[in-house]
Amino acid sequence: MSELPRYEYVKLADAIAAEIASGKLPQGAALPGERAMTELYRVSIGTVRRAVVELRKRGLVATLPAKGTYVIGMPEPASDAPEEDEPNA
Repeated sequence: MSELPRYEYVKLADAIAAEIASGKLPQGAALPGERAMTELYRVSIGTVRRAVVELRKRGLVATLPAKGTYVIGMPEPASDAPEEDEPNA
């Protein structure tokens, strides 16, 4: 069975999360403005807005009204290994 297609806003959120993980967008860095991101990523403003909402849900960015959107966290590593503080059963 083939994998379901992903929405454009999820692809954009994943791309920005990858930039955060790589250090290209370090903690405290401001994301480009909405209009700048539409040109940079060649997507609609609605896609940009939904991607930012997705990044906020993931705990990676925070938006300050009239100030912008800033990186506040790092993506969780995709790992199936147990957490360090989890007891082994």
